[in-house]
Amino acid sequence: MSSRADINAGLRSLGKIAQSGYFVGLHIRFAAPLMQFQTYSEEWSEFYSQNGYALRDPTIAWGFSTTGHCRWSSLPIPDPFNILKDAANHGLIFGLTVSHGPIASRTIASFARADREFTDPEIAEISTTVRRLHEITEPPESLTKAQKDALRCIAEGDRHAAAAAKLGITESAFKARLISVRERLKARTTAEALQRAKEYRLL
Repeated sequence: MSSRADINAGLRSLGKIAQSGYFVGLHIRFAAPLMQFQTYSEEWSEFYSQNGYALRDPTIAWGFSTTGHCRWSSLPIPDPFNILKDAANHGLIFGLTVSHGPIASRTIASFARADREFTDPEIAEISTTVRRLHEITEPPESLTKAQKDALRCIAEGDRHAAAAAKLGITESAFKARLISVRERLKARTTAEALQRAKEYRLL
């Protein structure tokens, strides 16, 4: 199974348990996740964004303070802005936050239900899935010189034929380099690979 299919399978399993939605921020570096996925209602997402809650969210503060898991009802972090109460008013009544990985590349994920607390077996399954997603999305340490050269040509706006000529290789060899870059960066398109390479500071 490819890592993309692996990611999708993991997210599907999380969605079945977190019936009111989830937010998964993978490898948060420099205050932004390298990948994020969320299925909360559009109404809650807009309300959360408009109120700047990400900077004051007790679940995120908890996630940066430690690793492991915690039900929202047991969060030891103050919530002076009543974010969890607002979440409950939007159907996110019972929640769970999972935190995994080193502080420089932390994964923080939150899950919600409207009907009941998450059970211990569900928490174990969610935690295992989050750890797996963290592992399979670990960014590479580097790209080869050939891969970097190919991406730089694309970044400069070269078409495949022109880029191949510039690098002194055939067009099919150039395309093969781009395929290898996409695979290494787990990107669906070359544009996505270029964006990730910049985000990972690999160029």
